[in-house]
This record gives sequence, C-alpha cells and structure tokens, in this order.
Amino acid sequence: MLRVLYLIFALLGVLPSSTVVFAAESPKLLVWGDSLSAAYGIPVDKGWVSLLQGKLGDKYRVVNGSISGETSAGGLTRLPEALKQHQPAYLLLELGANDGLRGIDLATMRSNLEQMIKLAQSAQAKVVLVGIKLPPNYGTVFTDKFEATYAELAKQYDTPIVPFLLEGVADNWDLMQADGLHPTAEAQPKVLENVWEVLEKQVL
Repeated sequence: MLRVLYLIFALLGVLPSSTVVFAAESPKLLVWGDSLSAAYGIPVDKGWVSLLQGKLGDKYRVVNGSISGETSAGGLTRLPEALKQHQPAYLLLELGANDGLRGIDLATMRSNLEQMIKLAQSAQAKVVLVGIKLPPNYGTVFTDKFEATYAELAKQYDTPIVPFLLEGVADNWDLMQADGLHPTAEAQPKVLENVWEVLEKQVL
C-alpha cells in the first residue's frame, strides 16, 4: 500500500521522485557518531548515512544524530533524550575518534561507550558498534589499546561490530580530504560498504 501511495504522489508531482515515503510505523535506525558520520566537508546527501537511507528505502527511517567534533562524553550526555525521542530499533554507535585524537583517557572513553550501549539496550534498541583506528603517530601501545576497546565491548555486550569504518579508505590519500582525517565524497560508497557488510545481517 505504501509503495502504491508513493507512486500516486510521484505521478501527481506532489513529491520529487527521489523522496522516500515512510509509513508511520517504520522502525528507526539512529546513527550516533562524529564528523565521520556527519558528512564533514562534503554535501550531506553524499555522506554514507544518506546513502544508507537510499539502500534501506522505506524499510527503515535513518536518523543521523552525528555531530562533528563529538566525543564519547558528549554523545553520552545527548543519548538519553535521543532514545526517548526517536525510540530507534537500532543504534549505530560511531564515537571515540575524537577522544583518541585528543588523548582522552581510554578508560573514560570505554566507560562512556559502555554506558551508551547499556542505555540503548535498556531502551530495546539493538546496538551495532562501529570501530575506529587512530593514525600510527599516536604510538603503538595507545593505538592498539584504543582499537581493542571496540572489540572488547562488542564481545562483552554481544553486539555486532564494524571492525573499522574507514577500511580501504584511510590508507588511500585519493579518498581522503586534505586534512588526512576525513573521507571525500567519492569515498562514501566504500564507507557504506564497510558498514553494510555487518548491518545487512541485522536489518534484512
């Protein structure tokens, strides 16, 4: 029925053909991240989160709660209200990169991520954890411990995990913006592919 209504509206010219029409009961998928998910430096509609909506169609409504510069502490502060407002079926948790880049204590970051996982699960949202890696200049000990935090939390709370959001992107300068930290618009389909390899098993 929903697809029939969409076709009628499109034919009448009420909606642009690219518009996704959602049923009132369409489950929500909340992306909770930083600039890597907020389409920093590129058009929002080119970002991997927008591309994810296109892939999911009307099966899910994707809500992007990502903010450039966000830390795990900021995400934790904002999350309770977002869970209450959106009541998502899934939470894609992509935070921690800014903690690592700022040298924030890893125990603090881990605690913040852990609390967000618990909050989401208590709200009946299924969590997909999105892993991040730091540039090697931060030192092997710190970067290894940082990376391991995601895998350890995923195991502890039995959540699916995207091992590295920028796999196949971060090491290709042609796919990175001039700052060396953010992927270009051309890289976004690959970023989505990394997420989709894990997410597809959950939502379809």
